[in-house]
Amino acid sequence: MSKSGTRPVRLALLALALVVVGALGVSASAFGRSNAKSCGTVTLDENAWAGATANVYVVKYVLEKNLGCEVNIEKLPESTPLFQAMADGKVDVLLEDWNNIQLKVNQKYVKSGQLIDLGSNGVIGHIGWFVPTYLMKQYPQLKTWQGLKGKESIFKSPESGSQGMFLGGDPSYVQKDAQLIKQLGLNLKFVSVGAEPAQVARWSQAYKQKKPILFYWYTPQYLNTAYQLSEIKLPARSKKCVDSYNPKLGSNWSIYRCAYGQTIIEKVITSKFAKSGSPAVGVIKRWKWSANDQNTVANLIAGKHMDPEKAAEQWVKANPGKVKAWLGK
Repeated sequence: MSKSGTRPVRLALLALALVVVGALGVSASAFGRSNAKSCGTVTLDENAWAGATANVYVVKYVLEKNLGCEVNIEKLPESTPLFQAMADGKVDVLLEDWNNIQLKVNQKYVKSGQLIDLGSNGVIGHIGWFVPTYLMKQYPQLKTWQGLKGKESIFKSPESGSQGMFLGGDPSYVQKDAQLIKQLGLNLKFVSVGAEPAQVARWSQAYKQKKPILFYWYTPQYLNTAYQLSEIKLPARSKKCVDSYNPKLGSNWSIYRCAYGQTIIEKVITSKFAKSGSPAVGVIKRWKWSANDQNTVANLIAGKHMDPEKAAEQWVKANPGKVKAWLGK
């Protein structure tokens, strides 16, 4: 058979192949695969506490397993440079912001259109002054800050000398305690021992030894189910009340003379990421969960020392309804 005689057959076969491929393409499209926009790369910021780690790894798991995203994790400090880093393109998403984006010094990023505040992630946070409940029972007057006056010496430590010690939080966290101590006229010395693990080690050791300890702490936090802690009531809030010390706000420290407020913990994304067309954007916008959800995963990771990826997988498989809602299904 001549070569010229095979050409019509080849053309026919090619046409048939194209029809088959086209049919397969339609079939794949019908299932939402071939024409779905690629997720691409998403960079999440992981704050320096267990709850934030829980946020990041659960969202990471959902994005990778359901959308095929490539998820990177950065660990940047919870301060103004974080928002600058986001504006510079180093991070796409912050899943847990304790109202820092609402501070006047940070609103420029939102007003300039570089960052978008997505609002609540479903968790309400609160910072305060805490003591072990056994100590509160021994000294009922510690229920309010006024009751601390005259009792500061029970909190003395090697670092505080003749004063009582106030154990501060991680230096990167929202706090105003040194300023508040001065405004309340308390004979306390603000002491920081570094990042949260060091602070936890310090107050939990005192707790186990049934010793007095006064410290910065917050909710939600998975350790609050393992330790009985009581909060000291601080002065009532006013409209001028500020929860984070900022030297740019001047020397009027009276703005710090109030209790920490209830904090609607927020999500923040970059405008560039929001406009990327990635399906991950919709998931981030819809993503919300409760303090109990967060504490459950945080306890698996930090309390039971489970691998974060496995902890996330365990929670996701146990909560298919919530995950479907995030995926918009």
